[in-house]
Amino acid sequence: MPVRRPEIIHFPSPSCGPRRLGARPDMVVLHYTAMQSAEAALQRLCDPEIEVSAHYLIGETGQIWQMVDEEMRAWHAGAGQWGDVDDVNSRSIGIELANPATHPFPEPQMVALEWLLGDIIHRRAIRPERVIGHSDMAPGRKSDPGGRFDWHRLALQNLSVWPASETKPDQSGGFLSDAVAFGYALPQNVDDPGAELLNVFRLRFRPWALGPEDATDRQMIRDLATRFAVDRNAPNA
Repeated sequence: MPVRRPEIIHFPSPSCGPRRLGARPDMVVLHYTAMQSAEAALQRLCDPEIEVSAHYLIGETGQIWQMVDEEMRAWHAGAGQWGDVDDVNSRSIGIELANPATHPFPEPQMVALEWLLGDIIHRRAIRPERVIGHSDMAPGRKSDPGGRFDWHRLALQNLSVWPASETKPDQSGGFLSDAVAFGYALPQNVDDPGAELLNVFRLRFRPWALGPEDATDRQMIRDLATRFAVDRNAPNA
């Protein structure tokens, strides 16, 4: 049964500006608010002194607020990179999910997110692999939307991607090179970039996994790099 279009409440934030160099959004970045309520997050995202914002905020009961017009550049991604894109704010639509960072995401909230993501992806022809988490573009600095977020559920609806689950011989070209091919950027100023990327990869795809890199990690990132590699020669790299 089709999901009824939810009401979207417009609650403008002053923390926005033009997208730079004529950029158009071809990515979606998902966040959690790490605050105790949607209302508290809404006030923070619209506070001119704090200078952070997102295009949308989804509350625990499925309420959607729009704070920044999609044509404008919201200030949600900060420093970070995906593929060769280092101004993610100019190339993305940011969606905040009201969650204190410790709780599962409620069903009404996930249903609202699925509707909103589907609408954005359809209108803007955004590929599922271009729906990422804040942690993906800022490894070592950000952890949202966190290990409790159900990425697999989104992938089943073609709203994101998931690696193949079948067991295959380890044919990886190396975890680090495959992670970069998929879109992760090498963390800077860290002793072990590979370990940092393993942590952020597992946060999204294997949050229960412990210990050093293993064959399953290599098989999964190899599948993602093979099917969804960033085309670094394309405008949407």
